[in-house]
Amino acid sequence: MADREERIRALIAEMSLEEKVSQLSWTSPAVERLGIPEYNWWNEALHGVARAGLATVFPQAIGLGAAFDEGLAREVADAIADEARAKYNEAVKRGNRGQYYGLTFWTPNINIFRDPRWGRGQETYGEDPYLTGRIGLAFMKGLQGDDGEHLKTAACAKHYAVHSGPEKLRHVFDAVVSPKDLWETYLPAFKVLVDNGVEAVMGAYNRTLGEPCCGSTFLLEDVLRGKWGFSGHVVSDCWAIRDFHENHKVTESPEESAALALNAGCDLNCGCTYPMLTVARKKGLVSEEAIDRALTRLLRTRFKLGILGEQAGPEKPGSGKWDNLGREVINCEKHRKLALKAAEKSIVLLKNSGGLLPLDDSAKKILVLGPSAANAHVMLGNYHGMSVRIVTLLEGLTGKMRDRFAIQIEYRLGCLPYQPNDPSNRFVGEMVGGGKYDVVIACFGLDSAIEGEEGDTIASTSNGDRDTIELPPWQLAYLRNLRQSAKKVILVLTSGSPVAVPPDLADSILYSWYPGERGGEAVANIIFGDAVPSGKLPITVPEKTEDLPPYEDYAMKGRTYRYMEKKPLYPFGFGLSYTTFRFDNITLSGGTIMRGGTVKAVVRVTNTGTIDAEEVVQVYISKDKREADDPAASLRAFKRAAIAAGKQASIEFTLNAADFESVNQAGESALVPGVYTVTAADAAPLPVSVERGAAEPVSAKITAVNDE
Repeated sequence: MADREERIRALIAEMSLEEKVSQLSWTSPAVERLGIPEYNWWNEALHGVARAGLATVFPQAIGLGAAFDEGLAREVADAIADEARAKYNEAVKRGNRGQYYGLTFWTPNINIFRDPRWGRGQETYGEDPYLTGRIGLAFMKGLQGDDGEHLKTAACAKHYAVHSGPEKLRHVFDAVVSPKDLWETYLPAFKVLVDNGVEAVMGAYNRTLGEPCCGSTFLLEDVLRGKWGFSGHVVSDCWAIRDFHENHKVTESPEESAALALNAGCDLNCGCTYPMLTVARKKGLVSEEAIDRALTRLLRTRFKLGILGEQAGPEKPGSGKWDNLGREVINCEKHRKLALKAAEKSIVLLKNSGGLLPLDDSAKKILVLGPSAANAHVMLGNYHGMSVRIVTLLEGLTGKMRDRFAIQIEYRLGCLPYQPNDPSNRFVGEMVGGGKYDVVIACFGLDSAIEGEEGDTIASTSNGDRDTIELPPWQLAYLRNLRQSAKKVILVLTSGSPVAVPPDLADSILYSWYPGERGGEAVANIIFGDAVPSGKLPITVPEKTEDLPPYEDYAMKGRTYRYMEKKPLYPFGFGLSYTTFRFDNITLSGGTIMRGGTVKAVVRVTNTGTIDAEEVVQVYISKDKREADDPAASLRAFKRAAIAAGKQASIEFTLNAADFESVNQAGESALVPGVYTVTAADAAPLPVSVERGAAEPVSAKITAVNDE
C-alpha cells in the first residue's frame, strides 16, 4: 500500500540513529514523540499461545504432523491466532506490552526431523519435506489470516536453515551439506512458506557451509531475498548473533557481529548485540541505509498487524478487524473441543493383535500403570501454554468408567520415567502382577524433561537430545517383566520422537505423542472405541540406534524413508485403523508428463470393514532408473478421506511436473526423462520388506519427456 510506505518513510526520516537502532531489537522501546508504542517481538505459539497463562493447549507439533490433515492444522492455528489477538487486546488495555503478549509468533518450526535423537524434533512436522511444507503452510495461513493487507498475527518460518541438532553443539556447529541435500531436503519447506507470504523467517544458531545462518550472505541474500524474493523480515534466534564472536569465532567484537548480521539481511535481533550498531555505524561497518532498510521491514510488519496507525488498535476498539476479540475466546469450549479432535486424529495405532482394541465390556478388571499415566507433563511437550484442565491418561481412562459399573479399574505408578541421578540405569520399580487383570494399560515413554531444547530438559544427559532411541532401560525391563504375567497389554507411548519399542512387548500399541490438554480423553476415546485411530507416522521408526548414521553428519544418506538402507521397525506414513481398507487401483489421466504440465491421479479406496473411518491416502513418486543417491520414493500428495463401512471412494489428486523433478549434485532441479512409478499407499513404499498396514499399495507408470 502506497500510503503505508509513505508513512514508514516519514517516520524513519524523523528518527535519530539511536532511535532507529533501538527498534531493531526484540525489546523495542516506545518513541513517544512519533507515536510509536513499546513492542516486544518475542512470542510463541507452537501448539497454542505459550508462556502467557491460560490458553488452549493443542497436541504438540509432531502430533499435528501425524494427523496428515492440512485443514485441521489451519483450524488449530486459526484458533490460536484468535486467542493471541484476545490476549493482546486485553493486555494493551491494561498497559501491558511485555513479552509473550505480542502478535509476532516465532513459529512454525519447519526444520526436517532428520535424526530421531534430536530433542527438538517434537517441534517439527516430521522427516518429510513435502509433509512439512504442507502442514507448515496451513499453520502459517491460520496464524496470519486471509486478509491480504493485514495480519491477524505474524508467523515465522524457523530455523533457517539446515538445523536439527546436536543441541549441545548448536552454538558452534557447522552444518556441511551437499547442494543436492540442501535443495532436495533442507530448503523446500522454507520455500513453500516464503512463496505463500510468510511474514518472518528466523535464522538458526549454527553455521551452514561455513557462514553463521543469521549472517549468511548465501542463505539470506542469495537464496531468501534473491532467488525466492522474500519481502518480510528476518529475525535472529535468541542470542545467536552473540555466538558470532563468542563461539563461531567469525568476528572479533559485538559491533562486528552486529554489522555482519545486518549487512547480510537480518533485520531484528533477539538478543543483546544490535545496540552495538551505533558503534558499528560510527566505525563505518554499516551504512545508515542498511539500518533504514531493516527498520522499514519491521515497521511494515507492525503496520500490517495494526500495532501502528493504520488500524485503530485496542486503544480504540471496534474499527480494527480483530480488535473485538476478548477473553471469552481464550480456552473456550469450541477450542477445547478442537483440541480433543486434533488429539484423536494425531494418535497412531501401531499394533492391534487379535483385534484387542477397541476394548469392550468383557474386560472387567483393568490395571492402568506406568510413569506416563498420571503425568500432566506428558500432555504438554515444550513451548506450551497452560490450561485450567489438563486431562491425563489416567483421568481420561477413569472418565470412561462413569457409566461402566461392572468394570473395575486400578492404578499403579510401576516405575519412574527417568533416573537423572542413577548413572547405572539399573531397574527400579514396583513390580505388579498383571495376571489378575483382564487388561493392563501400560503408559510409558518420554516427556519434555528428557527430550527437548537445550536448557529446558532437566533430566537429560545430552542437552535435550537422546543418546539412544530405545525406551529407557528401566522402563523396558519393567515392561518385559510385566509381559510375563499379564494376560493382555495395551501400551500407550508418550514421546515427541521415534521410540524403538519391540512389538512383542504388548498386544496393542498406541503412539499418543504429547497430545495436549485433552490428550488423556482422546486416548481413552480410542481405546474404548468412541473414536477410530487414523493418525500416521510422520517419521520413520528405526529398529535400533545402531542403524542410524552418525548424529553430527548432515548427509541424508541412510536417513528417513527416502534414503534409508536399513529395515525400519515402522515406516513413515504407517498407522492402523479399527477397520480395513483396500486400495483398488490408481489411474492417471495421461501416460506422459512434460515440463509445466499436470496429470490427474484417481485412487479408488474401499472400506472393507464394519466401522466408518478415515484413511489417509498417500501418493509417492519414484524414478524407475534412479541414481544411487536419489530418493527411493518421495511423498507428493496426501488426503484424508472419510469412508463409511462397506463403501468406496474415489480420491483425486493433481500432480505437477515439478513433483517428478530430480535434484542433481549441483543442487539444480530438472525433469529427467524416463519412466516413473506413481504409488498410492497407506505407508511409504520402501526398498526393504517391512510390515505395512492392511492395504496393499497400487501403482501406475508414467513417462517424463523432454519437450525441448
